[in-house]
Amino acid sequence: MLCCERVFESLPQSYHKHTALTNQLAFHLEFTAVMRITDVLTVSSVAVHQALHSKSDALHFMVDMLSQRGNISDPTKVEALILERENIMSTGVGKGFAFPHAKTDAVMQPVGALLMLDEPVEYQALDNKPVNIIFMLLGQESAVGTHLRLLSRVSRLMNSDDFRERLLQANSASEALEIIREEEAQKLDI
Repeated sequence: MLCCERVFESLPQSYHKHTALTNQLAFHLEFTAVMRITDVLTVSSVAVHQALHSKSDALHFMVDMLSQRGNISDPTKVEALILERENIMSTGVGKGFAFPHAKTDAVMQPVGALLMLDEPVEYQALDNKPVNIIFMLLGQESAVGTHLRLLSRVSRLMNSDDFRERLLQANSASEALEIIREEEAQKLDI
């Protein structure tokens, strides 16, 4: 049973009749249950110092990482969705960072993958510069709020030149996760 369901069940029966109150409670519980970036990443979904040669190689590599982790029910569908999004408009946001993302029914919960490249790849980024940090976020179709909050959290961290530089210098996935954990606690969990 979800946390908000337990809270709702514990309310007196008279509250259950009040739809407006129930909706406010559900909104408040969803809004306050903040998902952290480190909640969607694991050591097996972070790769440092990789040598890939193109945007499509990088995206395929990331979908494969998530698929091997068992978080994607249909990797072919997810990769097609990500590439379709890239064809509409590049998710290379600038400063060497790209943020491919999608909502799909091929995931049961939000999942992420982080890739740091030794040599940047051409990504058709907004600033026309190649990319060496790529964060892929996949969210559930039904969890738009959570997906948007995670997009916002990642964007705020990646906006820091110092943070991106520290990520690029991480020697392991564990070290990269620790850098994210520390930065997120310091700057976002206030």
